Amino acid sequence: MVQRLFAVALVVPDYDEAISFYVGTLGFSLDQDEDLGGVKRWVRVSPPGAACGSLLLARAVDASQRAAIGNQTGGRVGFFLETDDFERDYLALRDKGVAFEEAPRHEPYGSVAVWRDPFGNRWDLVQFT
Repeated sequence: MVQRLFAVALVVPDYDEAISFYVGTLGFSLDQDEDLGGVKRWVRVSPPGAACGSLLLARAVDASQRAAIGNQTGGRVGFFLETDDFERDYLALRDKGVAFEEAPRHEPYGSVAVWRDPFGNRWDLVQFT
């Protein structure tokens, strides 16, 4: 049996705004953008070299979904962007205006810094030792 994580849904306020950030600012690839009729689309993005799946950008369609934007993980870091060069990517993201909540720190498991996407989701940029 083979199983793998294909995608994780991330509720966003607008498809194009999310694509602009993840593809334009972060350099993710736009893997799929299909019109599903009306205002619904199937939009997947993934970081360079991704081996475990992608983010499925899901536009919020009602009040309860809009309320979850930026708080899908209850305020905890819910997304982890692994890098092979922490310093390079930290500086590049910072220079592109990515909002880091803290200075980089070095833990026994590696280098890490918490940042937020424009929608309020908390991420770790991490390079494991």
